[in-house]
Amino acid sequence: MEWIKLIGILIILVGFIFKFDTIAVVIVAALSTALVSGMSLYEFFTMLGEAFVNNRLVTIFLLTLPMIGLSERFGLRQQAVILIKKIKGLTPGKFITLYTALRELAGLFGIRLSGHPQFVRPIVNPMAQAAAKHTYGDISKEDEDKIKARAAANENFANFFAQNTFIASAGVLLIYGTLKDLGYKVSDASIARMALLVAVIALILSAASNWLFDKKLAKKYNKIKGVDK
Repeated sequence: MEWIKLIGILIILVGFIFKFDTIAVVIVAALSTALVSGMSLYEFFTMLGEAFVNNRLVTIFLLTLPMIGLSERFGLRQQAVILIKKIKGLTPGKFITLYTALRELAGLFGIRLSGHPQFVRPIVNPMAQAAAKHTYGDISKEDEDKIKARAAANENFANFFAQNTFIASAGVLLIYGTLKDLGYKVSDASIARMALLVAVIALILSAASNWLFDKKLAKKYNKIKGVDK
């Protein structure tokens, strides 16, 4: 009768075919499997609770997504745009460079900002778009997409090249442990210093690229304004 322990699979198949509530189907399948396997209700709920606690970090991450959606729904994006319009002379390239520097600075102190869904989409990209419209007026859809891509790319640069500037980061500890096992005489501080040098170079190159992007936008839209005049 060992095959009876597979009843959970049958319950999941039936539940999905008839489109019952997914969470209810999974819990009923797990409970049925536990009971036919000889577990008591107490043991089942204990195991379920321990699994939830052990994976609570995943649950917390999922909770941030609806929170960001609600913030956007109730004006986070609009407030970010209003703030940018109050700052004179701020171009999209300057703003993205500023965000890159702040992102790398946060990495230096071990502060995780969690990037694209939490910052780039709801805050950084709308503020960069607002800076472009405030400086150049209406811009083309193609340039909007370029600003969006540039904001996302700079988030990746800052996160990738600055994540090991914090001496206690997982990356530094992994590199230190690997090199030490291979017989290299290094310290975690020396690895963090080299990472800091790389992060500064990445920031300089990003700033130069953003500056050239600003120059290209200025040339294009100033020319258009000149034709209109």
